[in-house]
Amino acid sequence: MALKSVMLLTLAVLGGLVCPRQPTAGTELSGAGATFPYPYYQTVFEAFSRQHSVAVRYQATGSGEGIRSLLDRKADFGATDAFMTPEEIRSAPAPIVHVPTCLGAVVLTYYLPGNPALRLSADVVADIFLGRIVRWNDPRIGALNPDQRLPDLPVRVAHRSDSSGTTFIFSEYLTKTNPAWRAKVGTGKTVKWPVGIGGKGNPGVAGLVKQAPGSIGYVEYAYAVQNKLAYTKMRNRDGKVVSPAGKAFQAAANTASGDAAGCDEVGHVVSIPERHSGMVRTTRPAISRFRVHGSRAPE
Repeated sequence: MALKSVMLLTLAVLGGLVCPRQPTAGTELSGAGATFPYPYYQTVFEAFSRQHSVAVRYQATGSGEGIRSLLDRKADFGATDAFMTPEEIRSAPAPIVHVPTCLGAVVLTYYLPGNPALRLSADVVADIFLGRIVRWNDPRIGALNPDQRLPDLPVRVAHRSDSSGTTFIFSEYLTKTNPAWRAKVGTGKTVKWPVGIGGKGNPGVAGLVKQAPGSIGYVEYAYAVQNKLAYTKMRNRDGKVVSPAGKAFQAAANTASGDAAGCDEVGHVVSIPERHSGMVRTTRPAISRFRVHGSRAPE
């Protein structure tokens, strides 16, 4: 999908951990959660550690595991692309503070012989992941790509096997753009996939796509770039084909932060129009949505 999904990633921190005192040398902080922002976290945590003599250990275990680690007090902070639910927040041993950290984008990545440049639409993506489009030379894909000679290969769907904020964003986008997906699958950090093979984390999905011709999956943009994977352009609701790139991500983020965005009771940005890219609605893919990345409860 050129699943451009712009999200505001955040950390959720238990209120008792927020402290105005300067950390002392040798302090260690542990975090766990989303693989989506891991490339960014690697960079900023290393820089922070050098400047403040505080070691920050972050395990990219997936958003669901990050929330569990926070609630079980196994981590000082947890990271999640999907906002914690009211039930999760109520079950925390201390108040949760969500701290926005970064924006990211989700793209649809694929592996086809000859590396053709592909365009897809929300409905076609939904039918691929519903198992209704099973070969790459399907007429519906061909209609979106009249300049490409598509191979007669089976479509191999790759999705997340773990509890994932990236899955939440991807499935939420399809839920809001495709009635059949909404009725059969819906939205969640985990969903009952009609077809496909699961991989753990964004690296796992990227690895599955790289292994087999005919594969397609959804990953955070940086993982597609790092693995030199092709990613689709998306046709948005206005019929415009949009490429997943910095300008489109920025346009989606600007829309999300403007008057078009509404906030629900737990802080999600909702009901943002799909203007800047196919799956990238400034709310989904691209699923574009503002989200938070998390933290741990004090003893």
